[in-house]
Formats: sequence, C-alpha cells, structure tokens
Amino acid sequence: MSTHGTIGHGTIGHGTIGVLGAGEVGQAVADKAVRHGHDVLIGNSRGPRTLEALVGRLGPKAHAVTAEEAAKPEIVFLSVPFFAVPELTGLTTWAGKTVVDTTNQFAAANPWRGRYDVGDLTGSEWVARHLPGARIVKALNTLYAPFIAADPRHAEGRQVAFYAGDDTDAKAAVAGLLDEFGFAALDLGGLREGGRLMQLDGALSAKHLLLQDVD
Repeated sequence: MSTHGTIGHGTIGHGTIGVLGAGEVGQAVADKAVRHGHDVLIGNSRGPRTLEALVGRLGPKAHAVTAEEAAKPEIVFLSVPFFAVPELTGLTTWAGKTVVDTTNQFAAANPWRGRYDVGDLTGSEWVARHLPGARIVKALNTLYAPFIAADPRHAEGRQVAFYAGDDTDAKAAVAGLLDEFGFAALDLGGLREGGRLMQLDGALSAKHLLLQDVD
C-alpha cells in the first residue's frame, strides 16, 4: 500500500493512470487498471488518508494521493460528481492530457437526482470547457458501476463500452485501455453526436450490450 508522499515529482511512469474520484466508478476503474499492471494514482477531495483502506485492498500498484497528484499523469479518469467539475479547472495544467470523462450530469448526489443544466452543450462539451486544453474522451458513463467492476468477458460475448471524443489519438489511447480491460470498445464519434447518445437520458444511457466475438 502506498499513501501520500511516496509518489515524488518526476516519478510518474508511462503506464501510470490517474483517477480523480473514489466512488464506485473510480474504484472500479482503479481496480481494472491495477489488475492489468498499471500504477494508479487515486485522489479525492477529502485527502489521501481517506483512501488508505481502498489502496490496501487494491494492492501495491495503487497509491492514495492528493487530487493534484492524481491529475498529473497523461491519462486521467474523471469520476467526480458532475457538479464538482468546475472545481478542477486550476488543479493542474490540463492542456494535452487525455481525460476520460465517466461523469453523468446529475444535479445532486447521495442519492443521484436531477439534471444539471448545461444549455445546448453535451455534458462532455461542458466538461471540456472547464478543463482547458484537455483531450476529452467520454467513456464508461453509460454503465452502472457494478458492470464496470465485473469481468466484462462473458460466455455470450464482451461487455460493450462506448466512447466518443474529438481527438483521434486520445480516442485510440482510451480504446486501447478499454480493450485491455476486457471491454469491447465501440466508437460513437465526436463529443457532440456521440456524447448526446451516451449522456444522461441519451439513447444509450444504461444500455448493457454484449459484442459476440467470432473466431
């Protein structure tokens, strides 16, 4: 188990993944990444000490860090409540980072309810405005956390994980991770058209599909 202070500046490896948010989705993503050999920096708004038990369960490749440190890797999974996104604007220099947006635009949490008004934007377009320069890829938000945490490989096929984004290289990197985790990654296009299908109340929200693999 690693806690705050064990990850120094300049020691972030190529395979390191950041996870912002330690709710059910953040934990599921961190577990998938650790199981596939990645070092994971996981941080939340309450501080590393609140994550010690979690990283103890996840194993030595998981590190409880500050939110600022969790935002340092080149690939960061965003799993905070949607309405908390504006608080992240100054957390790091977002330009050039690939940010996997797993959020849904609920207006309130515990319980999740309401819809946060972003006008004509899709949820991920709104997120992109608050993380200047980040390469946003929408992914994993259509699945309930238990489906992300479970083994996506079934006798009938692999769990489909939709993704959308406007940056080709960022999308390829995220698709590679999703495939590595065992999902069947399915490209839905850009944040505008694909994001609308995937976001809260979109046509693909909460749809659990399997891809039948043919030998």
